[in-house]
Amino acid sequence: MHAPVWNMGATRRDSLWRRLSPPQLLVGSFLLLIVLGTFALQLLPGIYAGEPLSWINALFTVTSAVCVTGLIVVDTATFFTPFGQGVILVFIQLGGLGIIGFTTVLLVALGRRLSLRHEELATSLSDVAPQVDYRRLLRNVLLFTLLIEAAGAVALYLCWIPRLGWVGAVWPAVFHSISAFCNAGFSTFSDSLMGFQQAPLTQGIIMALIIVGGIGFLTLEEMELEYKRGRRFRVSLHSKLVLATTAVLIVGGWILFSWFEWRVTFRDLPGWARVLNGLFVSVTARTAGFNTIDYGQAADSTNFLTMILMFIGGSPGSTAGGVKTTAAALIAIQAWSRVRGREVSSIWGRSIPLETNQRAVGLFVMASALITLSIFVLSFVEAPAELSGQLPRGFLAYAFEAFSAFNTVGLSMGVTAELSTSGKWTIIVLMFTGRVGLLTFAASLARRAYEPAGGFRYAYEDVIVG
Repeated sequence: MHAPVWNMGATRRDSLWRRLSPPQLLVGSFLLLIVLGTFALQLLPGIYAGEPLSWINALFTVTSAVCVTGLIVVDTATFFTPFGQGVILVFIQLGGLGIIGFTTVLLVALGRRLSLRHEELATSLSDVAPQVDYRRLLRNVLLFTLLIEAAGAVALYLCWIPRLGWVGAVWPAVFHSISAFCNAGFSTFSDSLMGFQQAPLTQGIIMALIIVGGIGFLTLEEMELEYKRGRRFRVSLHSKLVLATTAVLIVGGWILFSWFEWRVTFRDLPGWARVLNGLFVSVTARTAGFNTIDYGQAADSTNFLTMILMFIGGSPGSTAGGVKTTAAALIAIQAWSRVRGREVSSIWGRSIPLETNQRAVGLFVMASALITLSIFVLSFVEAPAELSGQLPRGFLAYAFEAFSAFNTVGLSMGVTAELSTSGKWTIIVLMFTGRVGLLTFAASLARRAYEPAGGFRYAYEDVIVG
């Protein structure tokens, strides 16, 4: 007996849903969100204060928002109306949470049982240990986000009342709280946060939002559980590596940035403000994209260190990009173990599985190769602009832009708006790949490899290395 005609469409959709792998669904959801956002910026009325964006610039802007990057081709503060800024903020929020994770949270909140397919997707989004209660984790994602962003908005509002007024401070406070927690870097101020170089409360609130947003929901969940249990604070090795690596990178960057810029971009600031801005630059360099200095005027050592920190990025399960703090930590631990002549990597009384180390190294190699290729492409397609003097510092500016795009940071040396169409497409691909994750993106494109039955393998043969 044939299925009714009216049911054939639903059957085909269900079949497609089951054929797609979790990585393909994740990548597809972000693509869909970007397409919808591009059409929204082109078709919705009341978006722009003047002339509308071209299609390529609308695509670039939405990709930057959904991928919580912050690279811009126009000034968000003056080019868009408050409604237009609100549309961008919606896509920042959806992109920060992840559209599939956001949908799953809503399903849980409505009391509906998750299907096995949804549970598989939820597991694929978090990159964490299998013992985690994903339903509870995803339910708390929304709760953590709303509470933290609301607290940040209230704090910023109180700080900005003297400067912007009782009414004028509302929208910037809400916008920057969400943008900071999602590590997006979009700002309603034309100079980002350069006007707050001597505002310790503002910088402190923004830094707190950036750090919490970049730590990852899993670590926040673990810390909350341990706090509620009221016992000795004990967390997983994952969370220990996240917290320790984050602290080392922030403190190390703080010292170096303060040193590098003390007599450069910090030269007109009092001593306490130089120290404060050194800390802010260290925090924002890995994930957020807000700036209190002009990176086009910064020292080369500062820009190079910024690229290193951008490459590392935030932590798994967070709104931040990069190869992630845990991958960087695992590679360092593995290198130290090899120096000591140990085959198994271990730290704090725990051994790291070989497969996990291989995944970290593979991610590092793939990310390095993609960024290197992108820098080469940018150097080639932007050569005419460089020769005409339209782009500053040439190669360093391209490298900085590529690192910022792939690691979804959003900092720039001032070349984003001057990029050619080919250059913008290159940055769009980098932002998208960096947001969905390089391994996830590769898995969505790969087909299942042929594996001979019966556990067959080829014979081993060694290769000389080093």
